[in-house]
Amino acid sequence: MDHPYELASLSPDLVPGVVALCQVALDLADDAAEAEVIVGRLRHPGPLPGSAGERRTTGWVALSGSDVVGVVLGSTGFRDPSVGHVDLIAVHPDHRRHGIGRALLARVESALAGFGARAVALVGNAPVYAWPGIDVRYTPAVCLAEASGYARESVAWNMTADLTPGSLALESTAPAEARLAAAGVAVRRAVTADVPGLVEFAQEHFGLGWGAEISESAGIHFAVRDGSVLGFACWGSSRPSYFGPMGTAAAARGLGVGGVLLRRCLQEQHSAGLSSAQIGWVGPVPFYSANSGARIERVFFLYRRQL
Repeated sequence: MDHPYELASLSPDLVPGVVALCQVALDLADDAAEAEVIVGRLRHPGPLPGSAGERRTTGWVALSGSDVVGVVLGSTGFRDPSVGHVDLIAVHPDHRRHGIGRALLARVESALAGFGARAVALVGNAPVYAWPGIDVRYTPAVCLAEASGYARESVAWNMTADLTPGSLALESTAPAEARLAAAGVAVRRAVTADVPGLVEFAQEHFGLGWGAEISESAGIHFAVRDGSVLGFACWGSSRPSYFGPMGTAAAARGLGVGGVLLRRCLQEQHSAGLSSAQIGWVGPVPFYSANSGARIERVFFLYRRQL
């Protein structure tokens, strides 16, 4: 490196400096506002409750004197430990174009290779992630990925749900819940005793990683009929502003369960002080648009490179 920067392993005493860096280096306001939660979440080692597999983590910083001016966080994949993930990379705006990002990326690739990774993905390592990939508006990160030999594999997107008064997301669910009740379906907010059963339901119907996201959620709502879970929705698992995951059993689709659970969660996020919510890594765009008025807003490039 042709500058007076030092690379060092991320130790606990450097975490406050990393958070302060991210509050400046993450240019999008929503990301900067949740920097502390994001850093804490991504440093979470595995295994997690309700998750299969183990998540090994590594973190490196670039120091200018005692100041943290760059950071990279990486982890091994829950589903496939042969694939490492770069979960976060950020460089202070005043210290860009000095090779810091490239040096940090090389260092985390080496660390992940030491864990046994044969490929590295710039893709969220669900169930512990802050973004699906690189937001297309983070141009320096996109440039770094492509200059470093990463191939763009796919595109993902988040949707934004408006949570201000008068929005579709805040419309009362009472009429829909009354119709469900007439069909024998009860909808309620989960308490601690409900969580193991919901984790089991999610793992059976949607995959092992879903259980961990439920376990880490700030709020969960679910529907039952005759003692059997029909569907669930949660929020605050990845980040406070994020909704999801949610899932409905195939036998219950078409009843309107999903729309009710979605809006109940969004309304709870509104009560927690949010004026909008991110629906992360969206699949069924028409469903979220019709039931909450959500719109596609954040688009992400997903990259991978063989080591």
